[in-house]
Amino acid sequence: MSKPTVVLLHGVGLDHTMWEPTAALLADRFTVLTPDLPGHGSRPPVHDGVTLADLADGVVEEIPTDSHLVGFSLGALVAQHLALHHPELVATLTSVSSVCARTAEERASVLDRLRTAEADFTASAAASLERWYAGTDVDPDRVARTEATLLSNDVGSFLNCYRVFATADAELAPYLADIAVRALAVTGENDPGSTPEMTHRLAAALPGCRAVVVPQARHMLPVERPEAFVESLTTFIGECAHV
Repeated sequence: MSKPTVVLLHGVGLDHTMWEPTAALLADRFTVLTPDLPGHGSRPPVHDGVTLADLADGVVEEIPTDSHLVGFSLGALVAQHLALHHPELVATLTSVSSVCARTAEERASVLDRLRTAEADFTASAAASLERWYAGTDVDPDRVARTEATLLSNDVGSFLNCYRVFATADAELAPYLADIAVRALAVTGENDPGSTPEMTHRLAAALPGCRAVVVPQARHMLPVERPEAFVESLTTFIGECAHV
């Protein structure tokens, strides 16, 4: 009997390699697919004015029908768009470290980070690593690989995708209630950007969605605490399979 499929969508400035710790834990039970989003990894740079729909359209052909769709950060917004517009592809929806309906203060904060990236991309990457990994016990080699991935981005393409990350939650917010698939929203307790409050906000907006907050974890939950993340994910998928 074939294994169910899990599709993992990475965050802005990253690529499929961020999922290696998670994929290794899932491989015995699932067929695991980790496509690169447009403008990331091996994909060519994206154009000015790229939209959330463009990013979703760029991976839609790589997602089999009835996949368990998992998105991290920007990938979570892409996954939510796919669940809304291509529900036949999505057996379950898991949003990891996802923003949701940012407040004015939260919007100002992310736009400030965008301006920093526009002015000094290298400094922006360093600040991201600090937000994601400070105070964690993640292997320094893994942190260095994340840094190398960030710094390898085409800067213009990264900024175009970051604008989507900074704004697309407002585009999605009025339609989240129309997403009809079973959903999970999970984040780290100490994530300063995709906060536990946002995860509870997302769970309240999505019908039938539960919220999970992993104690003492930061933004890069699937890298920092892959076992805890996979436990939450597989428990959710298993419960949905028996409904």
